[in-house]
Amino acid sequence: MIDSARTQEMPELDHRYFLNRELSWLSFNERVLEEAVDPNNPLLEKLKFIAITGSNLDEFFMIRVAGLMHQRAGGIERRDNANMTPAEQLTAISYKCKQHVARQYRYLHDVLAGLYEEGLRLYTPEELTPDQVYWLDEYFDRTIYPVVTPLAVDASHPFPFLMSRTLNLAVLLHPNGHPNDVRTAILPVPSVLPRLIEIPGEYQTASGREFVWLEDVLRKRAGAFFQGHTIMDTRVFRITRDADLDIDEEGAEDLLDEVEKSLKRRRRGAAVRMEFEAGKATPLREFLRDELSLTEEDIYDIDGKLDVTQFFSLAGIAGFDHLRYVPVRPRRSYSVLTTKGEDLFAKIRNHDLFIHVPYESFATVEQFISDAAKDPHVLAIKQTLYRVSSDSKIVHALATAAENGKQVTVLMEVKARFDEENNILMGRRLEQAGAHVIYGLKGVKTHSKCTLVIRREPDGIRRYVHVGTGNYNGKTAKLYTDCGIFTASDLFGIDAGNFFNLLSGYSDPPQWHKFIVAPMDLRRRSLELIEREIDFAKKGEPARMIVKMNSLLDREIILKLYEASRAGVQIDCIVRGICVLKPGIKGVSENIRVRSLVGRFLEHSRVFWFANGGRPEVYISSADWMPRNLNDRVELMVPIESETHRQRLRELLQMQLDDNQKAHVMQPDGSYVKTIAAENPLAAQQKFQQIAEERDVPENLTLRQRLEPFYADELQ
Repeated sequence: MIDSARTQEMPELDHRYFLNRELSWLSFNERVLEEAVDPNNPLLEKLKFIAITGSNLDEFFMIRVAGLMHQRAGGIERRDNANMTPAEQLTAISYKCKQHVARQYRYLHDVLAGLYEEGLRLYTPEELTPDQVYWLDEYFDRTIYPVVTPLAVDASHPFPFLMSRTLNLAVLLHPNGHPNDVRTAILPVPSVLPRLIEIPGEYQTASGREFVWLEDVLRKRAGAFFQGHTIMDTRVFRITRDADLDIDEEGAEDLLDEVEKSLKRRRRGAAVRMEFEAGKATPLREFLRDELSLTEEDIYDIDGKLDVTQFFSLAGIAGFDHLRYVPVRPRRSYSVLTTKGEDLFAKIRNHDLFIHVPYESFATVEQFISDAAKDPHVLAIKQTLYRVSSDSKIVHALATAAENGKQVTVLMEVKARFDEENNILMGRRLEQAGAHVIYGLKGVKTHSKCTLVIRREPDGIRRYVHVGTGNYNGKTAKLYTDCGIFTASDLFGIDAGNFFNLLSGYSDPPQWHKFIVAPMDLRRRSLELIEREIDFAKKGEPARMIVKMNSLLDREIILKLYEASRAGVQIDCIVRGICVLKPGIKGVSENIRVRSLVGRFLEHSRVFWFANGGRPEVYISSADWMPRNLNDRVELMVPIESETHRQRLRELLQMQLDDNQKAHVMQPDGSYVKTIAAENPLAAQQKFQQIAEERDVPENLTLRQRLEPFYADELQ
């Protein structure tokens, strides 16, 4: 039981001991950007990291900055945990973002220079040979000119609606013979055409591949759209719009219908940022600022090509493999390889199975659903889906199961941000096959990752359960680190059945045996687990926690961690992204350490290890320690009961704590210092991949490797 008095905020724990959420996230994006200057990363991978930071910033402005703008416009002056109002946050974000963007383009310049030397060359029209110019003029006349529509802006032509994240060319011009009659127009850069136009091989000047920018070609030939006019100036610009969904869940009779209506409104959100091609002063900048109702804080002058997300395509160009990471492929699951049984269900009956993606193949999860779909003994499949790929093998298997007459129930979350349309499409595909689809729940998002397979066997009905930390998405499972378990435990099966009944019906929350569920009891149970370590510390017994998550933001949890630190509990936090807790402050958090790992794969697993007085307990979860996860989402946390798997997770965590190549350690002021050791280097992600490759050949396993999940040194 939690002592409520002890959870009360101490007088000294004011805003000085908390960081701002938004600035903490920007710090994470900076850590991603630093991978673009890591000498261990190949050039095209560096380029990809720059593109990732651009994509991250786009979403940040569309959601987080847009939300703060709404608050400011509404006159809200409520201060956050770091004592900042919405207006103060927007000012700080603008300042930090502009520094961040400047650094983006400095790194980009260096990477592109390196790619030039490797034979990937990007030109402006002015750098082309006469033969190349001749070819490009032909390309413009044949391909570009027919697609582009010039848009005048005057009393008869109001400022047009421009789609979010599209490129446009602002044009300043005057009629010939009337220099005082200044006019403005916009040339949309057609998104249906390649942004990088490749020069044909017969026109190239050297080995490799050569490209020219679409917007530069449009600028060079802009006069073709304005006959009888002189062009005074042209500038490329890009708008980012508010994309947060405004869903009236309380008043919605049909949640799916309300989401679809909101998706249509999203496309016309207000502008929240403008990226503008830097150069000499021009009235075009002020004109666009006023038309879009933006302030100087919202305008980003870009010294380079706008929209770094475009470089995803260049990073994925065919060939040039020496400029990429050495290819790896997911390996067969170690626990599957070392578990007896003829089929997957038999293996799960014999022993819980553990999967660690992307090092071990997500195909085991897909096989679990596929086998269930075809198995004549399987009666029903129930599953939660948050983000699925458009060509999802799991959705295909569920549809097959429904067509085979099995009872298929799917909770398809239609409020998964930026995946709403795809999830609706997948849900309807399942409905057509005969599955029962629940399109989310009012008031909460279903973010849990759970599958229940009900099978008739000779000894009666048996329930098979999968619970994981990551989405049922075959594409992201190759890029994100996650883990999950398969079990035939009766108590897990009972909980899973009750869990799905809770989602689909009107049942009150049951008495859980193994599941810890948000928003019902995950917060309470998390606080109790921390409280237990405090009690052990006061008794002089082993008291330690290792927690791994994507974000640490919840105030109540952080206050409890501060209390634990003061009690002497040793706490290691592995937090990829947002962390508003400040570690290492004497008398408050001196026993807390925070590190963030950024590498080839996106760290996504949530793992919670508690010393428990020398009887360690380990949990995996779909939830971070954030208010939205604990209060407003359906989440799951489950214990790992197999001693083998507990030890494996403990060693997984230790390896990440020992990482001295990709880890960034948080300082008491909230800044991060990257740890790079010349001696005994250890990059956890590389080590996990190495281990998975070595284990994939069962006959090569030593007896110790068969008996122990990792062959690392024994841990205390």
